Order: sequence, then C-alpha cells, then structure tokens
Amino acid sequence: MASVLREMCEGSSVAFDQFYTRYAPLVLRVALRMLGDRMEAEDVCHDIFLEALRKGDRYEPAKGSIEAWLAVMTKSRCLDRLRKKQRTVASGGAEHGELLIETTPEDKAIGLMERLAVREALDDLPLPQRNAVVTAYFGDKSQRELAEEWQVPLGTVKSWIRYGIGNLRKGLAKRGWASDNGGRRESEW
Repeated sequence: MASVLREMCEGSSVAFDQFYTRYAPLVLRVALRMLGDRMEAEDVCHDIFLEALRKGDRYEPAKGSIEAWLAVMTKSRCLDRLRKKQRTVASGGAEHGELLIETTPEDKAIGLMERLAVREALDDLPLPQRNAVVTAYFGDKSQRELAEEWQVPLGTVKSWIRYGIGNLRKGLAKRGWASDNGGRRESEW
C-alpha cells in the first residue's frame, strides 16, 4: 500500500480511491470512538485524508504501518478537537453549572512533551510490537482479528502486545513520564 500512497501523492485519483476505500473505515472508527459524534468523526476523516494527500511523502514504512500512521494522526486530530471543545465556552454554559476547563500554556507544553515522549517510546519498540500495540489500540481490532490479518498465531500477537506495552512503559519511565511499575510517577499524585 505504500506504493499506492506514493501514487496518490503524485496525483493519481485511482490511487486515492484505493487508499480511501482501504483505510477510511479505520480512520472513521477511531474518530467515532474518540469523539462520539458521527458528523465530527466524518469531518476528521476528511481532514486526515487531505493531510495524508499533502504529507504522504513523509510516511516512513520503517517506523510503522500505514494503519498506525493514520491512527496516530487521527487520534491527534481528535484530541485537538476535544481540547478545543473544552476551551470553548458555550453561551450560558457557566450559568448552568457546567465545569469549564481552560488549558493553560503550561498544560499545553506538558501535553506536547508527553505526546513526544510517547511517540519516541513507540519509535524505540521493535516493529512487530509497535504495530501490534498501535493497531490494537487505535485500530479497534481484536487480537484474533490481528492474528488472522497478519497470518501469525494468536499467541504471537498477544506476546507482541504484552511485551510492547511493557517496553512502552519502560521507555516512558526512562524519559521520566511513568514509573517502572506502570502508571504515572508517584510525585504526580
């Protein structure tokens, strides 16, 4: 599919149709699960495919599958939308007792640093573990479905995910974003 992505970026409408048909269900499923609103999820899906069209030449197969690349972009775009919603004060919202969350510059900086740490920790994982963790989490597929799709034993997929999560935790701990035993650092409680 990387060749189809390349052709799509070079202007092939046939390649775009193939790419969209193959990956739109994944992007829409991730966006819908995160946003809970079909119209917003469709907007995000549209944005992601435009971004893939513009930035497809930046995709590096060695860093992960196209599914993982699209899922990460989708999650990031959805989180941006959710943050924007949190900052937007609906007219009359405060009068009705709604809790309004304002993001400070410090919160934004910490969020960015945390996302970068996660991305770096994911990049450090062996490719099978990275693909398994990202696809299982963002792709909304069962371990059995992944095993069938990748034509490997179910136990292999389970191991990739288990070791991938463990190694991701260690990578985040090494960067100071989690304790070695999982979760946030004790100093954050």
